[in-house]
Amino acid sequence: MSTINIIILVILLTLLFIAVYDVIQKKHTVWRKYPIIGRMRWVMEDLRPKIQQYFVEDNINGKPIPKYQRDIIYQRAKGENDKVPFGTELDLYEDGRAWMNHSNYPLSEKDFKKESLRVTIGEGTCKKPYKSSIVNISAMSYGSLNKNAIRSLAIGSKNGIFALNTGEGGISNYHLEANDLIWQIGTGYFGCRNEEGRFDINQFALNASRDQVKMIEIKISQGAKPGHGGILPAKKNTKEIAEIRGVEPGVEIVSPPGHTAFKSAKQMIGFISRLRTVCDKPIGIKMCIGSKSEFNQLLKVMVSGNTYPDFITVDGAEGGTGAAPLEFTNATGMPLMEAIVFVNNSLKDNNLREKIKVIASGKVINAFDIAKAIALGADMINMARPFMISMGCIQARLCHTGKCPAAIATHKKSYLLDVKDKSKRVARFHKETIHSLVEVLCAAGINRVDRIHPTHISVRKDGEIKTLKDAYKVK
Repeated sequence: MSTINIIILVILLTLLFIAVYDVIQKKHTVWRKYPIIGRMRWVMEDLRPKIQQYFVEDNINGKPIPKYQRDIIYQRAKGENDKVPFGTELDLYEDGRAWMNHSNYPLSEKDFKKESLRVTIGEGTCKKPYKSSIVNISAMSYGSLNKNAIRSLAIGSKNGIFALNTGEGGISNYHLEANDLIWQIGTGYFGCRNEEGRFDINQFALNASRDQVKMIEIKISQGAKPGHGGILPAKKNTKEIAEIRGVEPGVEIVSPPGHTAFKSAKQMIGFISRLRTVCDKPIGIKMCIGSKSEFNQLLKVMVSGNTYPDFITVDGAEGGTGAAPLEFTNATGMPLMEAIVFVNNSLKDNNLREKIKVIASGKVINAFDIAKAIALGADMINMARPFMISMGCIQARLCHTGKCPAAIATHKKSYLLDVKDKSKRVARFHKETIHSLVEVLCAAGINRVDRIHPTHISVRKDGEIKTLKDAYKVK
């Protein structure tokens, strides 16, 4: 018998074995009904996201971040030509479409006040206020991202002179390659917890005193999963990460949905006051807006005790995450733009607006997004997914599986990021985005970021053209 015949026989016998197995097994009905062929369903399901992204999806309808938005991030991160030809692909007449009201007397960039691109936080309330870039990297933990991804973000932020939020997973040595860190404290208290997993003021004081830590952010809730604790899959919980977090390695880590250090608005403000006794840096809170009455009650407690955070990071429900239950991602929490307006208006109603900075976070991607968020009431912006895309993320949406093809959200050592290259892309994306913001504002005749007003932007809403001030009832 020839070699070819032997190969054919082996293949046929293998297929026969698979077919018999498919018929007699009880777990998969499709296999039993369609032996061998039924297995193609798995192959097609695996190929579907790739086919969708590269052959089916158009430039403007991809989710959660459309291709034209991803392309502009790649181009700016790489220093490539970011101009587009032949006019817009967007439907300018659809409801919700917004645009900048440019001036007949635009400014040149030399007329723009570059000092307005930085915002001082904590002035008058702490000994070490922080002069922050108007755009920083939002919370992404070591664990969710691998060490080279964190190093790329850290070194990129250092070279670009802006801040990196640690995420709730604690401060790793890779974070410490940055100059400016925003240390986030979540419900797991990683980096400031005792053996029982409760908050430890002494551990907090040690980490808060690090030179790299410029601000402290207490995470109340996250836009992609408000009211749900953070999730670190067991396969990502390595020995090193477990040591940083103070947990057992190799098991899934689910942070509690709420804090154990406080259970009410009064206790939350008391917790902030307690942190101030050992920390001389700005302290703020991060939250996705849910119950409006609870937020207003929190502001009343601030006023009555004359104690308040230095900043509030408002995370929109459209924010991203590595892993979250579908119901939380799709149907929990207030979207960002409405949330910014609500927080801004509420702070003004309680005479707290001048005391508390507002940071917007959640699917803010380009310069116009930044201008719109600031016009609605934000002082600054945090971005997460755009910086991931600047490092090469292809939106494969496999973050929670450990199989990230872009080597960002996986800990497989066989394909780690080139830190030297990716850190340059992180810094360049930040620089080019800020430059685009200045260009947009100059076109509107605005020479300072803090002079963006909701009347500078119009939106088509309910069939009418309105300014953001009228459309969103901005105070």
